[in-house]
Amino acid sequence: MYDLIIKNVRIIDGTSTPWYRGWVAVQDGTIVRVDTSSPPTQAARELVDGNDCCLAPGFIDIHSHSDTTLPEYPLAESRILQGITTEIGGDCGLSVAPVSPDPEKKKQLRDYVGDLDYTWESVGGYLDFLEARGTSVNFGTAVGHGTIRLAVMGFEARKAAPAELNAMGRLLRESLRDGAFCLSSGLIYPPGCYADAEELTALCRELLPYGAFYETHMRDEGEGVVEALQEALTVSRQSGAPLQVAHHKVIRKSVWQVHCKTTIALIDQARRQGMDVKVDQYPYSASATTLDSNAPLWAFEGGVDGLLARLRDPETRARINAEANASHVGRWGDIFVSHAATEKNQWTVGKSILEIARCRGVDPADACFDLVLEERCRVGEINYGMCEEDIAYIMCQPYTMIGSDGNAASLNYPGQPHPRWYGTFPRVIARYCREKALFPLETAIFKMTGLPASRLGLPDRGLIKPGFRADLVLFDYDTIEDTPTYQSPKQPCRGIRRVYVNGVLTALDGVHTGAKSGQILRKGH
Repeated sequence: MYDLIIKNVRIIDGTSTPWYRGWVAVQDGTIVRVDTSSPPTQAARELVDGNDCCLAPGFIDIHSHSDTTLPEYPLAESRILQGITTEIGGDCGLSVAPVSPDPEKKKQLRDYVGDLDYTWESVGGYLDFLEARGTSVNFGTAVGHGTIRLAVMGFEARKAAPAELNAMGRLLRESLRDGAFCLSSGLIYPPGCYADAEELTALCRELLPYGAFYETHMRDEGEGVVEALQEALTVSRQSGAPLQVAHHKVIRKSVWQVHCKTTIALIDQARRQGMDVKVDQYPYSASATTLDSNAPLWAFEGGVDGLLARLRDPETRARINAEANASHVGRWGDIFVSHAATEKNQWTVGKSILEIARCRGVDPADACFDLVLEERCRVGEINYGMCEEDIAYIMCQPYTMIGSDGNAASLNYPGQPHPRWYGTFPRVIARYCREKALFPLETAIFKMTGLPASRLGLPDRGLIKPGFRADLVLFDYDTIEDTPTYQSPKQPCRGIRRVYVNGVLTALDGVHTGAKSGQILRKGH
């Protein structure tokens, strides 16, 4: 007898082939039968009538930062309630491992990446820690280049010495043996921004024996995005490592509808030449990061403590303000505070830097960096910087997959995070597939399931096929909606009827069941 049969559904199997009506049987957390005939009666402990809804593989979020939040939010409502059953954290060069045993470097990591205990030193140790706690989602991780560099060099803004590069290579190999899926870089963030292409190429060569890829938050996503992509392609070409362009976008109004045509042309050319280049994307016109990212990169040497000391020094502060104001002409009004750690600054959440500057009677740069000082960098931003035409153009590319760039969180998470944390995947279906008709539903599901599973090398997830894990999402195509908004992000998405993780019902009609049936994923294990 089967554990579960879901009948009377439109099966969208994750391969991009046309949907078909049928039923799916699950036993011991695995799909054991997919059939179009009438299901056998009394053949399952639980029989679910799908009422002609769509049954798809659980969505795979190839780009998240849940490694920093899963320890506190293991139910991961922000993930489960939008249909995500598998996610990869540690992106943008900032993973929570490896951790240097040196107390100062450990403090720098905690200050910059997140307030965790860091009782582990390796990627394997962190994954063991999560596994012992249990999670609702299947979780794997990248290893961050910035974190590796911090463990070896701290926040020093210089070229790595040969011995230091060797030490970084050793940490990378250890992380890959522990099951990291890729090397991620965040080249707009310190300390990764201090690395040159030579360093990145040397480290990417270490990926080849492990079948891993290089994922990069490029050095520029605005007016210099073309040059930044050319650097990423050079690193990939010279190292031989497959390239994943993280959350590809163009975030400056001055180059909207121009630069993304060039970047896509360059990617197409590289693919014709035999390079393995793919991208991921979130479907929103605003980005999100930390407010301290508005400071010039040289100000971060020495880590958070170094930045805060410079912000307190009047002469250096004047230089920081001048550079920030020059680079933010016309942009301060598009940057909104999404989170502040202390109670006294909760009034700033949801307000733009210009609004805060007017309230405080100060210059916009002072409004920004006063908050950074008061919150010790624990303050987030949402930045309205992209256009819909560019989003649609990038999303239509056959090698573009979906990644939220969000975090595991609860429905009562503090602050006002980006709605991508809670609504990314239903938004692609509702807005770009159903309303804008950019591509068929089968293509949308492929971008969320089969394509990222292939990129990650997951042998038994991302498809509805016998032998694959029973990560499943049952949804109503006509009513699915990304209800999370910028003003009210922390809500379940509409139209998702059921979510199963490894065959266990984890969400029912927008309510988490409390199940923690997720598995920790280790590449090659």
